[in-house]
Amino acid sequence: MPPMLRNSNFRLLVIGYGLLKMVIRKFSFENLEVYGKARSLVSDVYRLQQSFPKEEIYGLGDQVRRAAVSITANLAEGSGRQSIKEKVHFIEISYGSLMEVFCELQTANDLGYITNEQFNNLRPKFTDIAKMLSGLRNSLEKKQ
Repeated sequence: MPPMLRNSNFRLLVIGYGLLKMVIRKFSFENLEVYGKARSLVSDVYRLQQSFPKEEIYGLGDQVRRAAVSITANLAEGSGRQSIKEKVHFIEISYGSLMEVFCELQTANDLGYITNEQFNNLRPKFTDIAKMLSGLRNSLEKKQ
């Protein structure tokens, strides 16, 4: 195998008659439904914060973007940890970031940066992700 393909996140399979098929391996966190839903929420947050006033680009806008990315980043980081205790710790940080984003969007709504409709349309996503993070944490804690 060529050196550039070793230790990569994909592999080549021969599928017959000299044809090659590239198979991309996924990291374990990419298979989590909650990770996919959180990624979708991050995209929603980025789109919403674009309607914030220019003076909020480095204020509330920056803070809500960082907190949103933290949800998925902590799921990814926790999946790379060996102990269940550490995995649970990063899920809890992810949950805290989720609550932070909710609070910041609530503030944006209070300040008129986003509409009630925009905020309320996202509420079910927050509820779903919160339940899924709690369920993931609980299932890992049972393994201890």
